[in-house]
Amino acid sequence: MAEEDAEEIRRVTGRVKWFDPVKGFGFVLADDGGADILLHANVLRNFGQSSIADRAGVEVDMQTTLRGRQAVRVVAIAPPDDMAHSSLEDLEAIDPEVIRAAPLEPARIKWFDKGKGFGFANTFGSPEDVFLHIEVLRRSGLSDVQAGEALAIRTIDGKRGRMATEVCGWEAAIHLRD
Repeated sequence: MAEEDAEEIRRVTGRVKWFDPVKGFGFVLADDGGADILLHANVLRNFGQSSIADRAGVEVDMQTTLRGRQAVRVVAIAPPDDMAHSSLEDLEAIDPEVIRAAPLEPARIKWFDKGKGFGFANTFGSPEDVFLHIEVLRRSGLSDVQAGEALAIRTIDGKRGRMATEVCGWEAAIHLRD
């Protein structure tokens, strides 16, 4: 693409209209309007995630090209607004400060079934399975995870064993620790 074919890169905020990890792309609706912004899976992977929840808040660096508006870099992701008040029974009885104080740990997805709405992960250095519910993924701004995927998670001891309370990609984990 020739330099004169593209606008300068500018930062925009918006919401994910939809994202399909199988197709490898989706679209973002900018808060300030305008045409949809293409979000390619490679751009999302560079942020450290393989999926993103529909309606998740997103901040991207965007460029207008001859082919339309395209995200060239994901800067931040926030869970969908409608997830803020959804709750998991196992987390309701636990002090929110305890949940926020849990350290981020490196983990790998053992298996996850989106249809069933749950799966398991293992944190590095521990043989114990960590239960992962789809609502935790959605609250974390993700829509799906794949077996073998490396992430960072916060865990607590729940009523039925260890469970994830937050999931994020490696790059996002660096910013959350600060």
